Amino acid sequence: MRNLLFNLSFSTLLAHELDAMTQAEWRILFVLRRLPDLLARNLFVTLHVPAVAILLWLTQHPLEAVRRWTRTGLASFMFIHAGLHWNLRNHPLSTFTSPLSLSLIYGAGLLGFVYVVFADLLYVKKGSTL
Repeated sequence: MRNLLFNLSFSTLLAHELDAMTQAEWRILFVLRRLPDLLARNLFVTLHVPAVAILLWLTQHPLEAVRRWTRTGLASFMFIHAGLHWNLRNHPLSTFTSPLSLSLIYGAGLLGFVYVVFADLLYVKKGSTL
């Protein structure tokens, strides 16, 4: 159950990142918004490749402690990320207003929160399938 919950939350966050591309999210990010639009867009997309590769590696790491800390940290980020979007909801360049965008953002946040809150309840020490 824990593995399924994490995979669902991470998948929702990744789907949000796809949607973020269509919403030109780089235009509201502190560092990228200062760059020319084409460069910022290309950096936004390109930087996701190593970021996602590293996260996939860490969330599937052979050491259980690494997997647990990474998954808990990433799930916590999802909740914080939803809070950041909430704070930026009235930003003039934020276009995350569709039901799809909002459900991906806040869905990932909710799933991340549930994962963190129930992490120990869902964790089975013997034969864990993190």
